[in-house]
Amino acid sequence: MPFSPVKRKIITIFAIIIGAVACGVGIGAFFALTADFPQIRSLQEYRPSAVTRIFSSDEVLLAELFQEKRNPVPLSEVPDRLKSAIIATEDRNFYQHTGIDVKGIARALVKDLFAGEFVEGASTITQQLAKTLFLTPQKTVARKIKEAILAFQIERRFTKDEIMELYLNQVYFGSGAYGVESAARVYFGKTLKELNLAQCALIAGMPKAPSRYSPFINRDLGRKRRNTVLKQMLDTRIISQKEYASASREALLPEGARPHILSAPYFVDHIKKLLEKEIGESLLYKGGLTVNTTLSSGMQIHAESALLKGLQALTERMRQNRIKNPDPQGAFIALDVKSGAILALMGGKDFVKSPYNRAISAKRQPGSAFKPFVYACAVENGFSQNHLILDAPVSYHGQKDGEEWRPDNYSKEYLGEIPLRKALSLSQNIPTIKLTEILGPSSVIRLATQMGIDSPLSPNLSLALGTSEVSLLELTAAYAVFANGGEWIQPYSVTKVLDSDQKEIWSMSSVRKEVMSRSGAAIITNMLQAVIEEGTGKKAKILGRRLAGKTGTTNDFKDALFIGYSPSIVAGVWVGQDSAVPLGNDETGSRAALPIWIDFMEAALAQTPDELFDIPEDVSVVYMDPETGHTISEGVPGAVKALFRKEAKSSDS
Repeated sequence: MPFSPVKRKIITIFAIIIGAVACGVGIGAFFALTADFPQIRSLQEYRPSAVTRIFSSDEVLLAELFQEKRNPVPLSEVPDRLKSAIIATEDRNFYQHTGIDVKGIARALVKDLFAGEFVEGASTITQQLAKTLFLTPQKTVARKIKEAILAFQIERRFTKDEIMELYLNQVYFGSGAYGVESAARVYFGKTLKELNLAQCALIAGMPKAPSRYSPFINRDLGRKRRNTVLKQMLDTRIISQKEYASASREALLPEGARPHILSAPYFVDHIKKLLEKEIGESLLYKGGLTVNTTLSSGMQIHAESALLKGLQALTERMRQNRIKNPDPQGAFIALDVKSGAILALMGGKDFVKSPYNRAISAKRQPGSAFKPFVYACAVENGFSQNHLILDAPVSYHGQKDGEEWRPDNYSKEYLGEIPLRKALSLSQNIPTIKLTEILGPSSVIRLATQMGIDSPLSPNLSLALGTSEVSLLELTAAYAVFANGGEWIQPYSVTKVLDSDQKEIWSMSSVRKEVMSRSGAAIITNMLQAVIEEGTGKKAKILGRRLAGKTGTTNDFKDALFIGYSPSIVAGVWVGQDSAVPLGNDETGSRAALPIWIDFMEAALAQTPDELFDIPEDVSVVYMDPETGHTISEGVPGAVKALFRKEAKSSDS
């Protein structure tokens, strides 16, 4: 029975009201869901953060710094095979749909309903981009609706190629790699342009489950996923059967491939802290910078090998001596004499277990390695190296807490009157203390400070024995003054920092100053050569080169050091335990530290000829008896070449 006109009118009104309510609810729901959407227009100015790379001086990659590891590339640099693999795997209708794939959603919805949970997403590449940039990974109906709306808005404002470029540079591909260029570098150590078909397929398969399919985590699953992508490329006629068969048999990763392990970690950590302070964390970790450093990758390898070998040998000796829980640590630093560049750096034996940088941050007593500053002060004040000084027992009152101080020599032997050269070469304590008393501790401190020792130095006679704590870096840089004609150069580690457009934005300026006379530096170098030729550093004679240096040992064998140099490289070694527990009897600088220095210098100087130390015009070479200090003729047994200022006559008494 047909409705009367009145009833039809009422029904129409109700329909309009219900429709309006439904429309209002729909509009309200739309605005509720999109109220917190970011502005899609912001994508037009969007610049993804990029990876900052730190290189050695010989262009070896030391580290990559990033918040998310990205290497943005234009779409034109992405291989066609990789783009095709992504489309075949992730979104075959990418170039046809308007942001969402209706058929795919319907198909996925049926599967989800039967499973009672989200088992298939049916997200297009555009939806995945929207989720990556703006949404959380939580799987809810509301999020899926937001994802679809965002995808539609993105499609309205950007071309398909622009969307594809954003996607390829943003999506996570596992093992810390964001974007296809980073994935190529992480998995294969290649750029995108160098990838073959099988490698493109592996990368294309990662976005679905990056952690699960990463070949570094599960090679079997990674291979299965790669071959699935290849099969999809075959099914869509992107590749031939022959190409499929060949690529699916290819090795998953290059032989020996593994996640990138940080090189020179203590050095890199030092660089990071320096640049965080100088240019800021945001630019450092997001700016895609190139950091060129002073480190020599070859010398770093030699330093690491030498230090670990030396510490292993020391650990074995400590076990043999029944020392409980031996845990010796070490530090090493090598500098370029002429420039102050840090060539190699080890702040400890294992950065993962202990990132504390003992080469730069630790302050320990240098022991006898401080003595050269006392003798340098003497030479600068007119003393010649054959000046005689008495090596005999002494005592001092009121040095510490009013108690009597009776220092002695390590050997417990006293040699009577000996030249300064012999006192330094044999590292006799008493003559050095007496020399400090003559000069005054303040004078020694003044010169040491000028030479770059920034740590506080106590103005007492025990200063002569290296009782004031210093860092290995400042000590090694101070020794470079002797090798460098009296000029101190501030050590540095960064040559320049380039932005993403390869424009220089920061560099370290060289700080230099004359702190000793050229003649004085040459004479001290000559005396430190005697340490190796005639004294406590004799083990280094095996190198058969012109070298200079000084051993250092502290009370109870808590610290062992050797600081030495050639005309071009100065290197310092410290060995000890963080707890300051003794290393064991007779673990001196000569025994525990010098072998490490020798191993390094042998390798570092292997390809360079023996070099001559500087001899200024105002210095003369005189043959001298090292036992008495008397000048003698060339050819007399035991004669050594000693340097003297020409205006100062050497003493024969």
